[in-house]
Amino acid sequence: MGLLFVPALARALVVLEDIRVPVKVADIYGKAVEQEISVGLFHESKSPTPRPLLVLNHGRSATLAGNSKVSVKDYAAAARWLAGFGFIVAVPVRVGYGITGGPDVEYSGSCGTRNFPPVYQAAADQTLAVLAELRKREDAAKDRAVVMGQSFGGATAITLASMNPQGVQGAVNFAGGGGGRPDTHPHNPCSPGRLKDMFEGYGKSARMPTLWLYSENDAYWGPKLPVEWFEAFKAAGGKGEFFALPPVPDNEGHRAFSRASQHWQPRVREFLGTLGFRRL
Repeated sequence: MGLLFVPALARALVVLEDIRVPVKVADIYGKAVEQEISVGLFHESKSPTPRPLLVLNHGRSATLAGNSKVSVKDYAAAARWLAGFGFIVAVPVRVGYGITGGPDVEYSGSCGTRNFPPVYQAAADQTLAVLAELRKREDAAKDRAVVMGQSFGGATAITLASMNPQGVQGAVNFAGGGGGRPDTHPHNPCSPGRLKDMFEGYGKSARMPTLWLYSENDAYWGPKLPVEWFEAFKAAGGKGEFFALPPVPDNEGHRAFSRASQHWQPRVREFLGTLGFRRL
């Protein structure tokens, strides 16, 4: 375990820890994989304990080479900001990505016949394992948590919402989806109807509040599909709010989470406030 103290402007020090968490998941073919994943933890040194938990899940690249480059540091700025609410913020590097490595258990099949539910279940199972591990800590709350994610991680947050895990109060979905191919087929991801069916299914069981944030110029999904996914989720019984974020320069709306925090932070602050989490 490594410890790093990072100064946050006019705030307490932000502590970064690196831990390993054992997980067990299965791919779309049912093959089980057991290994440890690397998890970066952020919390403010002077925040009161027991600290609530927040798991922030990363996205997925269109290539294996891109997946190998996924890093906690890509999400560090957002994690530090979220730590300002008193959270222990966990950024897992899931199986098949970055320093964790391992097989690509989140491969969902060919473009026209994507099998999405099992791969999001694999990501959700890893999230639950992280929450269970963190709840063993003396400084961690056992009954207060939020799940959050960007792109593939955003859809994973809604997967968790459909499972209604004990002690999780809400879920935040940034640009969530799968099968995006912005370079060759902008606004036209693989199997979008299957994603709609998945989100509709989630809405039938999800009972926690959710927040959906998508930029108007997201080249992965375009402006219409995310609205359809959300409406299917809500019509089926899911609880949530959808916000269209302003466009990001250079058609980079899918990366609004890292490139335009000024657009989403007010919405997230408001949402967390409704759950009882406020900036320290």
